[in-house]
Amino acid sequence: MKILKYTFLFLLGIMTSCSSDDDDTTIEQIVTELDGLNKVQEITNDTHVIELYSSTGTLEQGYNAISLRIKNKTTNEYEKNATISWMPVMHMAMMNHSCPTSEIAKTASKETLYNGYIVFQMAQNDTEYWDLQVDYTIADVAYTATAVVNVPASAKQRVTSFMGSDNKRYIIAMVNPTTPKVAINDVTFGLYKMENMMSFPVVDDYKIKIDPRMPSMGNHGSPNNVDLTQSADKLYRGKLSLTMTGYWKINLQLLNSLDEILKGEAITETTESSSIYLELEF
Repeated sequence: MKILKYTFLFLLGIMTSCSSDDDDTTIEQIVTELDGLNKVQEITNDTHVIELYSSTGTLEQGYNAISLRIKNKTTNEYEKNATISWMPVMHMAMMNHSCPTSEIAKTASKETLYNGYIVFQMAQNDTEYWDLQVDYTIADVAYTATAVVNVPASAKQRVTSFMGSDNKRYIIAMVNPTTPKVAINDVTFGLYKMENMMSFPVVDDYKIKIDPRMPSMGNHGSPNNVDLTQSADKLYRGKLSLTMTGYWKINLQLLNSLDEILKGEAITETTESSSIYLELEF
């Protein structure tokens, strides 16, 4: 396969040898720009095509790492210097609302690729749907494009939304592990609160306690779990011990900066499950 790859690069180099010396995008960068990514869909306007990508080529309820590129329809080239933001909106029968999102940044070591994440806290249904508006500026000119995006329900609960005892609505979403193992896994969650229907900022300096259990195996737990605390990238990280394959319910408790429990219950002989939890099965 390496021989075929380098043969392709050699031939591509011959075909593009007459291109301008000012083009600082190497052939190797062109070939590897989308490594590990699959196209989800395109969003278009009169000037550009915005290509959305993820590792699976799909979106789903929960945390979604999303990459995007912007192609100029006239030149058929990808833009390298854009400032981009986005706004997902769930259109419901009686109201509209958004969801937690990150800022969009240029992907490290890439020429035309940008990335961020969106946490869809609920799935679409027959009458309610998500659309995604992308706003961007290139060379001081502002553009916008919007399209409906497909957000089906996740197979297991990877996001939970709830009201805390402080009368604030919170969202916890599982980021990792995406491929859990029988081991002590690095675990990453996002924690957000609803400021208003269109704003869901990150919550700082809280703690998320975890208690993974296997309901089908006598509700046994596991040793050496580490509760999640916030890291420098604003996500919450800890350790998740999984001692065997199968279905795991990750029971949660959310504590504020004063160590007051805002939601969730400790697991006891009489309390088999917390009122907030996430799920894994492997």
